[in-house]
Amino acid sequence: MEVFIANEQELSVDEPSLSSLARHVLDKEGLDESAELSILLIGADHIRRLNARFAGNDYATDVLSFPMMDDEEANESMLGDVVLCPEIARANAEKLNHSLDRELNVLLVHGILHLLGYDHQGKTDQSEMERRLTEILESYVPTTT
Repeated sequence: MEVFIANEQELSVDEPSLSSLARHVLDKEGLDESAELSILLIGADHIRRLNARFAGNDYATDVLSFPMMDDEEANESMLGDVVLCPEIARANAEKLNHSLDRELNVLLVHGILHLLGYDHQGKTDQSEMERRLTEILESYVPTTT
């Protein structure tokens, strides 16, 4: 599995850990070795512009997911992009009283699950997505470098 990370922001982020977690998610979801995923780490102003342009929400958010292709063109090997904002994630982590790493892990899994078709629009969908996110995070054993 190929996981590409582009870090275009200032905060210190454990990129190898994010890459390892992304591979774990893809493996747990049964994707084959040809799967490709991109992770982009950007600042608050940049993600605000993306959120406004693509979701119609003019505010900085913590994660956005951009599938490579729509359902009709589905190509399991090229999933798309997960865009994370460590600056917003850090603020969330402080409110939730946990680490930036933990918050980024939750956001990354959440973003990948969106690329794989999970949603949280209805209560049933939200419950299923939360259940799967928890299962994946609980089964993840970080690799030491």
